[in-house]
Amino acid sequence: MFEFSLFIILSLVLVITSLMVITRVNPISSALYLVFAFLALASLYGMLSAGFVAAIQILVYAGGILVLIIFVIMIMNLTMEELLPLKADYLLMIAFALIVIGGSLLPALFLISNYMNINLENISENFGTIKEVANVLFSKFVFPFEMLSLLLLTAIIGALVIAKRKL
Repeated sequence: MFEFSLFIILSLVLVITSLMVITRVNPISSALYLVFAFLALASLYGMLSAGFVAAIQILVYAGGILVLIIFVIMIMNLTMEELLPLKADYLLMIAFALIVIGGSLLPALFLISNYMNINLENISENFGTIKEVANVLFSKFVFPFEMLSLLLLTAIIGALVIAKRKL
């Protein structure tokens, strides 16, 4: 019962902080909510006995990527006058509609999952370990991994070019 209630609390924290990330006008407050979302997601990974993935979530995303995001925000040096036109009230309405739709489909998902035969015995004992993640990442998913790194590099270069134009 404790694990289920902890899961519900962490899930609610993740959903609420994710909504706060996309609804805030100030990018620094949005980045702070992103930290809380990353920490809640890492906690959920920890509950799934994927300790390596939880540690990488904290180290890479909450540490490295978020510092990079804040660095780019600081380089751009946007004022509130430049940020106010970006405020979108309709985004909150869309998020609310998605939550209502998702909440209405959740009981159907539980009914379907009761009739599915899920065999947990096929999961190896090495699930979530460094060796298992490395085997899968660098054998089966090496191309998407490299494409993601190129995408992140392109985003960083694009942000620096935009910031350079404003100076």
